[in-house]
Amino acid sequence: MLKKLIAGLGGAIALNLLHETVRKNFNDVPHINELGEEALQKVAEANDIQLSDPDTIYAATLAGDIVSNAMYYAGTATNHEFISGVAAGVGAILLPEKLGLDSTPVAENTKKKIMTIGYYTFGAIVTKLIYDKIK
Repeated sequence: MLKKLIAGLGGAIALNLLHETVRKNFNDVPHINELGEEALQKVAEANDIQLSDPDTIYAATLAGDIVSNAMYYAGTATNHEFISGVAAGVGAILLPEKLGLDSTPVAENTKKKIMTIGYYTFGAIVTKLIYDKIK
């Protein structure tokens, strides 16, 4: 299981590096971070926790994203990387509205939807590549 977690962590980091690089250098691309920040703010408000510093919100969201994606990839992408990545990407597009979140950052147009699915698929493929090297 440790090897799967290491591989999942590698895939999650790769996903976030790709997302952050593209987000900071191009227009009209997914902003997955905004979705996570909105979710974190809602959870904090529901628990009477005040979060106002944008850097703290960003860092907490990034950490949570890496941990949750690492666990997801460890459990799914080490065996079925393509399906795992596509499923995560589709979930990132479809679930926000069902959870009361704004899906615009990832689903505003077809380009963002395809890129979001691509990001998660990339992370899953990296997970599988790492896992195959260390198992």
